[in-house]
Amino acid sequence: MSHRTTELTLRVAAVDDSVPGVRSLSLVAPDGGTLPSFTPGSHLVVGCGDRANAYSLTCEGIWPTSYEISVLRVADGRGGSVWIHDRLSIGDEVSVRPPRSAFAPVNKARRHLLVAGGIGITPLLAHVRAAVRWGRDFRLLYGYRDGHGAHLDELKELAGDRTEFIPEQPRFLGRIEDELADQPLGTHLYICGPAGLIDHVRDRASALGWPASRIHLERFGAVEQDPGEPFDVRLTASGHTVQVPAGVSLLEALEEYGLRIPHLCRQGVCGECRVPVASGRPLHRDLFLTDEEKAAGDSLMCCVSRAAGPRLELPL
Repeated sequence: MSHRTTELTLRVAAVDDSVPGVRSLSLVAPDGGTLPSFTPGSHLVVGCGDRANAYSLTCEGIWPTSYEISVLRVADGRGGSVWIHDRLSIGDEVSVRPPRSAFAPVNKARRHLLVAGGIGITPLLAHVRAAVRWGRDFRLLYGYRDGHGAHLDELKELAGDRTEFIPEQPRFLGRIEDELADQPLGTHLYICGPAGLIDHVRDRASALGWPASRIHLERFGAVEQDPGEPFDVRLTASGHTVQVPAGVSLLEALEEYGLRIPHLCRQGVCGECRVPVASGRPLHRDLFLTDEEKAAGDSLMCCVSRAAGPRLELPL
């Protein structure tokens, strides 16, 4: 059940390093043509040397002539941020997968409350563009370290007083609390940023009575997971059983057995390593499948997800 999609080759048309630790890129088609449209909140999977990672698109999504991303440098990260910061220059070509979305705005929402922490502003910038274009009611709270805020001038021009820029963490958390407690019925909440911020805002919203259906999260990679329990995988096509020890991913175990599973990010964000499940209950740890797809239990992302019991059966 691979979701392999035609790759695009794009050229780096512009690089902006004006914000410390953040590199913003503009990627265009070599022929200068229009690129596929996308929903606000979409990400682009970018080939970064020997790996790939997903980065949120910050640009206008309707018939764009460029794809724009902003990448925080993470020196000890598992993604491609160091490669993007150190290796890419104007004129270089990169391979990307067409945009995918799992963090789109809810069009029927009465109001949109956006909370961004640090580089978490990137998908929400696209949300703001769409809200301005379509005349939607929204408010953005943007917290960041002083001197390290990305897209500040752009947001000021685009959203005016509908955005609050808050470089002090205590005041940022206080304003979030105030806004969560004072929203009209029908407001939807969107949160992106560090895991601690996302969990804090989600928990406070839940405590204040926000239904889960109106709380939307975007994480930038699977959080560090515990090693998990060992389990067995029966491959129904061959009848063989593969053991998956604690601390070893299902993807690694299948590769060791000799199966070639398409994969890219190994972080549960790109959707490439999706495999079907014939029986057994998956323990989903990815950031790609929707809640409905996870509840169905008929597939999983084998790079990060495991079995919720002692055994899975895969039709492989």
